[in-house]
Amino acid sequence: MTQLSVTNLLGIKHLNKDDITLIFKTADHFKEVINRPIKKVPSLRDITIANLFFENSTRTKLSFELAEKRLSADIINFSAAQSSVKKGESLIDTVNNILSMKVDIIVIRHPNEGASDFLSRHINAKIINAGDGAHEHPTQALLDSYSIREKLGSVKGKKVVIIGDILHSRVALSNIYTLQLLGAKIKLCGPTTLIPKHITKLGVGYENNLTKALEWCDVANVLRVQHERMDIKYFPSIREYTQLFGINKELLNSINKDIVIMHPGPINRGVEITSDVADSKQSIILNQVENGVAIRMAVIYLLAQQIKR
Repeated sequence: MTQLSVTNLLGIKHLNKDDITLIFKTADHFKEVINRPIKKVPSLRDITIANLFFENSTRTKLSFELAEKRLSADIINFSAAQSSVKKGESLIDTVNNILSMKVDIIVIRHPNEGASDFLSRHINAKIINAGDGAHEHPTQALLDSYSIREKLGSVKGKKVVIIGDILHSRVALSNIYTLQLLGAKIKLCGPTTLIPKHITKLGVGYENNLTKALEWCDVANVLRVQHERMDIKYFPSIREYTQLFGINKELLNSINKDIVIMHPGPINRGVEITSDVADSKQSIILNQVENGVAIRMAVIYLLAQQIKR
């Protein structure tokens, strides 16, 4: 397989296993490129990419920008906070104005679920979903599974526990879809109030005891509590959350095996994870950051190959 089966990256649920294999194979090549003294390739010299971020982002936005620059693309950066969106301009009008500048690919993050899917049905440009509400974040899930593959040799058969605020997380759903396609076993762990009611219908397990969850798993992907998405109180206090679901070195040392620790960021140090865990040898958090650039280069490159000139 040399081409993706999709024309946009809207969510992992639209991909198949061959798509992920192709993205990983392409990322392997770009990982080698970005570790060279000269980290740039001329692959997308004639491609213009617009980064549309209607929500605040640091890591994802920087990662996409760096990936685009490494591929030699021309870049337009758009921030809703400094735009006519503040004056009431619609999403379609905003995007059409940007498209009139002859943009080929749009990377969009939006607070509303389905925003990237909506755009894909109304405009003629490649769309990459950089996170839509609490729905999906496909490139994060791809880089997470890619990082597991790099660390453990394979994703198939590995036991992965996703810990924390599953209810408000776009990372969790995309990870579940990706890990299942690659043959991993998945459990969720967190307060019952932060576990979506019907998520176990996706074929994942649930464990409310953190120690048991860690004893079961090979990989722990730790998510932060997303207070900015909460309109009610889901647990009594941060202190209680940390006592029940926070990972510290003492807890990790009590588990009789080495568990791979992951986190999509930003980290609330001392809440869901302590600094001595985040910075330990078991952590691959910085590897995830590096792999994020390679994965995003791969996705952008593969979609750009479908653009007809």
